Amino acid sequence: MTATYTARTVTSALTTELVTDEAGFAGLAPAWGRLYGRCAAATPFQSHAWLHSWWLSYGRRGRLRLVLVRSAGELVAVAPLMLVRRPLPALVPLGGAISDYADLLLDDGDDGRAAAALTEALAHAAATALIDFREVRPGGAVERVYDRWRGPRRTIGDSPCLELPALPMDGLVSRLPSNKAQRVRAKLRKLTALGVHRRTVGPEEVDAALGRLLELHRLQWQGRNVTSEHLQPRFRDHLVRAVGAMVRSGDAVVTEFRIDGEVVAVDLTLLSRGLAGGYLYGAHPGLRERRADVAVMLLDACAEYAGAGGRGTLSLLRGDEPYKLHWRPERVVNQRLLLARRRTAPLLTATLCDAAARQRGKEVLRRWRERGEG
Repeated sequence: MTATYTARTVTSALTTELVTDEAGFAGLAPAWGRLYGRCAAATPFQSHAWLHSWWLSYGRRGRLRLVLVRSAGELVAVAPLMLVRRPLPALVPLGGAISDYADLLLDDGDDGRAAAALTEALAHAAATALIDFREVRPGGAVERVYDRWRGPRRTIGDSPCLELPALPMDGLVSRLPSNKAQRVRAKLRKLTALGVHRRTVGPEEVDAALGRLLELHRLQWQGRNVTSEHLQPRFRDHLVRAVGAMVRSGDAVVTEFRIDGEVVAVDLTLLSRGLAGGYLYGAHPGLRERRADVAVMLLDACAEYAGAGGRGTLSLLRGDEPYKLHWRPERVVNQRLLLARRRTAPLLTATLCDAAARQRGKEVLRRWRERGEG
């Protein structure tokens, strides 16, 4: 069903809607795509293809909450949310743990009226639930709602992300100390000597290429601590549905790496107006046996895509693993924005206490590990 109401503080030119059914979600694709193109802060994880596919794989019946604002019938803001009831009742962004950034969409040309209408509509939709926006990249569109929120609110740090300028590979190498730069250039020459060739996969080949990616991903992590969700059928279904559409719209690119005609690696890079990010790859274990540096190979391709679109950021996405630090990236911490009404303030307090306890636990574990290594 689709519930529609008009927010009390908006002019007659603006209407707000609450969409709760999958058919309504699917039908929003064209208007959503136009708005996505008018929101500079948007990341690929806010595209309709990504979120609608995610919902089909991970959504739960009756929990969808899409808060929309229209001006003269055109979509000018959307908050893609779902209702969860545990551990506390909350509206949380669609996309879940497999999405590196969460946000809403808000037209760059908005004079403040659409943001105000969305803020009021969100307060109405939340009712007795907390609004919990995790993994918001600094500068996200949701900050424009946060600034207008009248009830209790708090911002705390979330996951770290590492970011590089969107430069070609030569530019990235030139940022390194001379000894490290020399090693990277030697690794690039090694890839050439091995005969590694890369090709961009066309839209009609995406499904098969993603199948190869996931199989190579399984092989490369065999016997090690793999992210188990990447091996699940629901994740595969999501990826195939989403990425085919995203490749056609220019929001993703799939690259195959071949030696003597054999596919030895496949990479998925996601794209938006502002950034490019290598999301997932699969590489045959034999590449490392040949002393091919897979990280350098993948970054070389991702840098090309980042620079070609005039994007400002090459994101290494969530996590500050040591191999990423070699490139001297900027550490950018995602934010968690918590919004409550006065009657739901206790939920905000409980969430803050839980987050603080988890952070203390992480610090204790880190110090314990450091003592063990020492």
